[in-house]
Amino acid sequence: MRSETLKAALISLLLFLIFIGAWHLATLPKKSTALAGADAEYAALMGKGAEKAGGFPPPAQVGQAFVTYLSDPFYDRGPNDKGVGIQLGHSLGRVALGFFLAVVIAVPLGFMIGMSPLLYKALDPFIQVLKPISPLAWMPLALYTLKDSNVSGIFVIFICSIWPMLINTAFGVAAVRRDWINVARTLEVKPLRKAFLVILPAAAPTILTGMRISMGIAWLVIVAAEMLVGGTGIGYFVWNEWNNLALPNVIFAVTMIGLVGMGLDMIFGRLQKLVTYKE
Repeated sequence: MRSETLKAALISLLLFLIFIGAWHLATLPKKSTALAGADAEYAALMGKGAEKAGGFPPPAQVGQAFVTYLSDPFYDRGPNDKGVGIQLGHSLGRVALGFFLAVVIAVPLGFMIGMSPLLYKALDPFIQVLKPISPLAWMPLALYTLKDSNVSGIFVIFICSIWPMLINTAFGVAAVRRDWINVARTLEVKPLRKAFLVILPAAAPTILTGMRISMGIAWLVIVAAEMLVGGTGIGYFVWNEWNNLALPNVIFAVTMIGLVGMGLDMIFGRLQKLVTYKE
């Protein structure tokens, strides 16, 4: 097992080095072969070709951005100039609050839907209509109603997180083996105790799968939402650096978004394994 992990790590490192090498070669300055007018005459007199600068930044510039921002990630020089640590903290805070509110609503409601076929049939049309709506489509209504960009971002995270959790919870509860529920009924276990001791442990892997999907969607959406509403957050950081045409900083921020998203996914993946092993 360790040898396979080591081999996979070495292959990943090799692919990364190949990617960096190809990127470096693609962004090397190129000699301009077509000069016109006075520029061509001047180049001929000087005996040298003019360097044509590439528009995309080379790996060295992006690496410098990593060094610059990670050496002091929590600086604060005003509303429009904050460190990447502060920006990520604002984004993670919004995601955490919106995600928590979705858990509070989706898990209990999913339990009820999974245990009641009648309730499932009654609510299914509403779920099927609301689920496909893009979370960002709610942003104008949220801004108009809530009058606060920060609260609107949290609401958008809530609305995009609730559906995978709700559906997976309902599916997991409905899929619990009837034998276990019948035994609990025979032993006259109270409904609340049955929910926590019988249904929840059996449905936990499926519920956590829904949470994992919801967290991935929430992290995607918060970046786009912050680009729209501005203020603070890693999405705003990306948009602000793009407006400044600082592409190395944009690439740095995009990489940080990916690394944080991978970390969040790994946390839920580990929780899934723990729950599955206990099942």
